[in-house]
Amino acid sequence: MFTASDSLRTAAMDALPGQFGARILEEMDIAYSDGLARDMAPLYERVKSVIPSVEWPFFAPYIKAINELKKEKNAVILAHNYQTPEIFHCIADVVGDSLQLAIEASQAEGDVIVQCGVHFMAETSKLLCPEKTVLMPDMGAGCSLAESITAQDVRALREAYPGVPIVTYVNTSAAVKAESDVCCTSSNAVKIVNGLGKSGAERVLCIPDEYLAQNIAREADVEVIAWKGRCEVHELFTAEELQQYREDDPGLKIIAHPECKPDVLDEADFSGSTSAMIKWVSDNQPERVMMVTECSMSDNIAVENPQVNFVRPCNLCPHMKQITLPKVLEAMVLNRTEITVDAAVADKARAAVERMIELSK
Repeated sequence: MFTASDSLRTAAMDALPGQFGARILEEMDIAYSDGLARDMAPLYERVKSVIPSVEWPFFAPYIKAINELKKEKNAVILAHNYQTPEIFHCIADVVGDSLQLAIEASQAEGDVIVQCGVHFMAETSKLLCPEKTVLMPDMGAGCSLAESITAQDVRALREAYPGVPIVTYVNTSAAVKAESDVCCTSSNAVKIVNGLGKSGAERVLCIPDEYLAQNIAREADVEVIAWKGRCEVHELFTAEELQQYREDDPGLKIIAHPECKPDVLDEADFSGSTSAMIKWVSDNQPERVMMVTECSMSDNIAVENPQVNFVRPCNLCPHMKQITLPKVLEAMVLNRTEITVDAAVADKARAAVERMIELSK
């Protein structure tokens, strides 16, 4: 089994993520060559429409090394739909939205989980797999929604709204989940909120995404109380922008994520979670479509839908883009950075996530 040298481990100890990927490749004796190009050709054939040929010689050695290490370390790589194509299509074992990744994490058979997403996703994996090693390639991969609310804020909401159940979006820290009754994702939020209504609730707190709560309220059987958190990617989209796209291209289909403003969803032909958007494109095969969400998702779906022309309004998530192939390689070799959750917090947070999974069945 490959093990990094002591000198590399010492040098990497205080260095920023991503600085030692090239040295690891040297120690593994993996470099781009005619032989490697031939070996990796079938994989590149799959992604050549979204990864320029000039970039492949840089990506290919990392992909080769990571895929070898997965077998050696019995590791599983989970990648969110917003990851770049070289991660999503070339090294990931499981891909999907937050709900899919949470379910797959709970069923993962490997000893190690490498989370290609943002920090709250790695925490969720650790909650559901406490006995496994969960690695986060860059702790700088945060989330504007997760940072918009604290556990103290949730406790204050309980005092302000006594007896009102709290549904917390998975885009939150473990500490916030621990103060909640149940978690939700964009794909199951309406079902969970309405389920609480059937259990007798007349009002439900849906935190922290303000726009998601407003969109849920349209389909909910109970009053929905929102918090003022927002996704820094989705809040950039405007109804006026979509109207202009339609004026310029009348045949364009527009599908939007429910973290967008309600008036943005009003302009869309379909709205749903990332998994629902993927299914819509696969089922409908539109000639031209614009996905009103994070930019990389269009690239990832385009690989599976070559007949569809994707119009890309390119709003990138700066946090998702913190995850790169060199950082993934370093994480696997150097055990950087292992996610831990305080046991007292983990027990309560796990209960909220597990209740979400159960209610989603």
